[in-house]
Amino acid sequence: MTKIEDKIIEIETKITFQEQTIEALNDVIIGQQKAIETLKRQLQQLNTKVQQESQHWNNEGIIIDEKPPHY
Repeated sequence: MTKIEDKIIEIETKITFQEQTIEALNDVIIGQQKAIETLKRQLQQLNTKVQQESQHWNNEGIIIDEKPPHY
């Protein structure tokens, strides 16, 4: 083989490796995006629950409309 052919093979090898690396990184990004979306949904659910629960408490941390223990 000539030097030019050797260089072409080397470049093709590098390109193949880069394509595989890009594909692997893309898979990682897709997985991370799915995890982010799941975490966003969970955070929204938690925020909703906290808002609902906070309606039952006053500023002093006492439950609103709670009957005293002697009733």
